[in-house]
Amino acid sequence: MSRSVLLAEASIPDTAKSLLLYQHKDKFSIVIPGRGELMNSRVHGSEKALAELACARMGTPDRPRLLVGGLGMGFTQAAALAATNEKAEVVVAELVPEVVDWHREWIGEPAGHPLEDPRSKVFIGDVADLLRAEPDGFNAILLDVDNGPQAVIRRENDWLYSLEGLAVARAALRRGGVLAVWSAGPDVQFDRRLRRAGFKSEMVIVRPHRAGKGARHYIWLAH
Repeated sequence: MSRSVLLAEASIPDTAKSLLLYQHKDKFSIVIPGRGELMNSRVHGSEKALAELACARMGTPDRPRLLVGGLGMGFTQAAALAATNEKAEVVVAELVPEVVDWHREWIGEPAGHPLEDPRSKVFIGDVADLLRAEPDGFNAILLDVDNGPQAVIRRENDWLYSLEGLAVARAALRRGGVLAVWSAGPDVQFDRRLRRAGFKSEMVIVRPHRAGKGARHYIWLAH
């Protein structure tokens, strides 16, 4: 029986936690010790849906510019590239620099090597810093950071989903832009904060596996 092989380890900034990258045959998985598997290369339906739903709602700008918060296994980045035109720019912000290295060495293939697309740009650092730095910078902002609006991995991520963070995200959107937020579970308080921050939003339930299979994940689409 084949066993999982530990390929690499990386520290999560501002925490005492780490990410472990494993390979089992053709499957890659990223694990947080004590919390279990964070993501893997075989289950990615909701990550793709995050980009596809947002792109379908942002209209058809001539030169769309998108921001993806969290590289992960790269499926959101790949789906955003697939849903936009040849003039698009898709910026991905990744807090853990080693994850970008892992893509280039091991885990890029399942998602189709999205970082090799010339329309991809990589920002190493906190997506919150990029939001603050670029008002009116994006047609769509796609956030798959932590566990959703209730951060459990890195407490600093709570800011993104606070009233202040949502106001900054709103300012970073261009006219007609959309903020899309992935979550592992529902959150009534987050619905209310979106409205208080000036957004009109809808929540869509998606599945990580094939249609109708697997756990429920939640995506907010806020305009």
